[in-house]
Amino acid sequence: MLKQITDLNEWDGFFKLPHIQTELNTIDEFLQKEHKEFDGYFDIFPYENQIFNCFKLCSLNTIKVVVLGQDPYINKFTIDDVVTSQAMGLSFSVPNGIKIPPSLDNIFKELHTDLDISIPKSGDLTKWATQGVFLLNCSLTVREGSSNSHKKVWKTFSQELLKYISENTSNVVFLLWGGDAKTKKKLITNQNNHLILESGHPSPLSANKGHWFGNKHFSKTNTYLSEHDKVPIDWSI
Repeated sequence: MLKQITDLNEWDGFFKLPHIQTELNTIDEFLQKEHKEFDGYFDIFPYENQIFNCFKLCSLNTIKVVVLGQDPYINKFTIDDVVTSQAMGLSFSVPNGIKIPPSLDNIFKELHTDLDISIPKSGDLTKWATQGVFLLNCSLTVREGSSNSHKKVWKTFSQELLKYISENTSNVVFLLWGGDAKTKKKLITNQNNHLILESGHPSPLSANKGHWFGNKHFSKTNTYLSEHDKVPIDWSI
């Protein structure tokens, strides 16, 4: 299941840590068991070649921003007669052609209000990732139709990853949206060396109660990056 890790050479420092190797072996055994148990009934999302997309598109030495999500989208859709997963290995992102989910729609609305950027028609955030926006879900996989079904098995891995990023980068903006993401703040171990921005989750349940809109996280991120001699993010899609 996790054989594509061998292609992530720029992340070798993390993936080859002995305790991370142990975690990955545990995760791999779990995923193989899930495949056997639910084969023909439920898929695992994202598909195998996309599980580590956030690592493939953004190396450790290019990270400027970390956007923390919870777990991958749980549904699949048909585009031009091809069945595809809504999840694509990037937090909040969906493949081009798939309807933009409500949380991502609210992200785009805030982006428009904050930086006067036109609301995109595509929910594919690959352009952000290639500029140094690390779009991380705390759980990298999920069983089709079952939110948080793989949360426990990825917990230690994602916690250690956040610590590693925090300790091996400087002047990174961590965007913690929603209660679950905010609990990960303690994992950012050298907080004086980074910027942490917190707000409510962009989901309608939170945003419609006044916990999301107006946070101006996108402009604040770019201001911080500019102040630390980094190229700001072009948030347009």
